Amino acid sequence: MPDARIRILPALTEIKAADWDACAAGGADRPEPFLSHAFLSALESSGCAAARTGWLPQHLVVDGPDGTPSAVMPAYLKSHSRGEYVFDQGWADAYSRAGGDYYPKVQVSVPFTPVTGRRLLLKDPQDPVGRPALTAGLKELVRLRGASSAHVTFATQGEWEGLSQLGFLPRTDRQFHWTNAGYATYDDFLAELASRKRKALKKERREALADGITIEWLTGAGLTDEALDAFFMFYLDTGGRKWGTPYLNRELFSLLAERMPQDILLVMARREGRYIAGALNFIGAETLYGRYWGAVEQHPFLHFEVCYHQAIDFAIARGLKVVEAGAQGEHKLARGYLPVTTYSAHYIVHPGLKAAVAQYLDRERAYVEEDAAVLTELGPFRRCREEEHD
Repeated sequence: MPDARIRILPALTEIKAADWDACAAGGADRPEPFLSHAFLSALESSGCAAARTGWLPQHLVVDGPDGTPSAVMPAYLKSHSRGEYVFDQGWADAYSRAGGDYYPKVQVSVPFTPVTGRRLLLKDPQDPVGRPALTAGLKELVRLRGASSAHVTFATQGEWEGLSQLGFLPRTDRQFHWTNAGYATYDDFLAELASRKRKALKKERREALADGITIEWLTGAGLTDEALDAFFMFYLDTGGRKWGTPYLNRELFSLLAERMPQDILLVMARREGRYIAGALNFIGAETLYGRYWGAVEQHPFLHFEVCYHQAIDFAIARGLKVVEAGAQGEHKLARGYLPVTTYSAHYIVHPGLKAAVAQYLDRERAYVEEDAAVLTELGPFRRCREEEHD
């Protein structure tokens, strides 16, 4: 690898937004929302991703020949495994029982966000120095901080393959995504489903809104304090039940609405003059990313309507190609979201722990592949036109 100057940044404020975003965009007009300086710095400014929450920023920057950043990597020194959605607590427990210290570890990811995207962010995708420099820098960061390991999660398949060739352990999992096959309307999408499935979704959508509930799409100037206050209460309710202590605070939502309003979509349900449920989404170049959901009233199928059906409606209206509806959830299958593979790569220092984890991951990858094939067969889409009988 040619000589390269690699820096460790303790905060996103240590780098110009334009320099970070140029690397995060990788030749595109602008970066995807979660890789942007606006999003990541908002997590830090609000205190959500900070030392006190166990997410100490340790971002890597490779400086090019002209002295400006040519590659960056969002990295954090972690004292726990919460908020990652790629679960390694079993590895930590096993290592602890054997007398080792699993924490701290280095996490290369977008905090609290199980969204696939580039993690080795090169300003020029053809740069021959950036990837090896970032990889070498990541290993050196592990050594300098006395960490047990480094984890590159929700990476692209190409990054996963490249890191696997460099000694990182490859891991897979699955999510459920909806794909836009050029639909002009939601009914066009329904036409691709088996008759029974199509009728079930039509009924589901009617019943979700049967109690005088209306739906609003809020973005840009529509992200008012009233809407953000209401959504934050929804988020607290869901986060409290799922995690005990929600990861995000109210300040973060205000910062995001201020810094990237056109990238945010709030799908809000209103009844009798007040908001009762909502889902937060982010709008990418080709993808709508569903993130958080919550409600203060329970109505049949309202969760599915606000999170999944409305996301499809918006994607069709905007000409977006994919809806990523977050982690887990086989219930998404019946709503047209099919399994896709997600990728992570893990660098483990201790040879004994590395060998044990490698054996486990070999079995896990085989299971993930088989599971995805079975679930795809169980999806709602027609196997062929001849099977359709209305």
